[in-house]
Amino acid sequence: MARTLAALLGSLCLLNLVVSLGSGAFNANLWWIDLRALPALAAIAIESAAAVALLWVASGRPMRSWARVVIRITLALLILATFINGVMFYVEIYRGHLITLCPIPFSWLVCGVLIAIARSTFRPAEGVRFRVAVVTAFFAAIGFPLAQMACFGNSDYARPADVIVVFGARTYADGQPSEALADRVRAGCDLYLRGLAPRILFSGGPGDGAIDEVHAMRQLALQLGVPDSAIQLDPQGLNTAATVHNTPMFGASALPRVLAVSHFYHLPRVKLTYEQAGIEVYTVPAHQRRTLSRLPVLMAREVAALWVYYARGIA
Repeated sequence: MARTLAALLGSLCLLNLVVSLGSGAFNANLWWIDLRALPALAAIAIESAAAVALLWVASGRPMRSWARVVIRITLALLILATFINGVMFYVEIYRGHLITLCPIPFSWLVCGVLIAIARSTFRPAEGVRFRVAVVTAFFAAIGFPLAQMACFGNSDYARPADVIVVFGARTYADGQPSEALADRVRAGCDLYLRGLAPRILFSGGPGDGAIDEVHAMRQLALQLGVPDSAIQLDPQGLNTAATVHNTPMFGASALPRVLAVSHFYHLPRVKLTYEQAGIEVYTVPAHQRRTLSRLPVLMAREVAALWVYYARGIA
């Protein structure tokens, strides 16, 4: 299990690093370890060493004593970095920069995985058990997005921005917003009424009837006290990628600072897509007045969607 986790994490680390260095694109390694406090060259060196160490552990090849020491030191540095990332999570809460429903930072989950990998270097390498490796990889592929939804998705990063972007959801045939859509609109309007941005962008697609999502969102926002002059509509926000692509057209600049509002399970993909586009974004989860009946289905869909969007960004 530890070797499989090392193989997955090492492969992703190396892939993200190569893509970011080759194209100057967003470095997706930030999703598991945040080294931005270090000089750029130091962060690149640590990520490179991490990829090599993790893949070496995954290979199960015999290690000379010096190599074993280097790998253990590298893993120790990664464990320390992710632990500090978790501590900073609580510092941000203390400073009032973050509100969360999840008491455990995602970084500490990664820290636990790294500790398990490091412990495996103190035991003799075992032969690969194909069934165990496949099962471990399967649950890791599901567990990573679910952990992001639980930890990151349930965290409120509200702060001043250029525009609030509210992602659409279903509108019924009679023009009434679904509970999910109403939750999102209320959250976005609350941010506007708190003075965190001068405008609010509603982005969505067609409804079940003649009234589309964005016009139903606008109507509810007017009822909640948002002036029509502050509302902008993007009826071409047919999916997450389209909304992100269209956002600069409505922002205060070519790359506006965005407050993105959606449900917790959707926000990791929203964050990933904005960062791939080079747009600064902070996410705010919509408060659910009642648990959505299709929540398990929606979360399962997001597991697959997050990996699809990640692959598109890499491509």
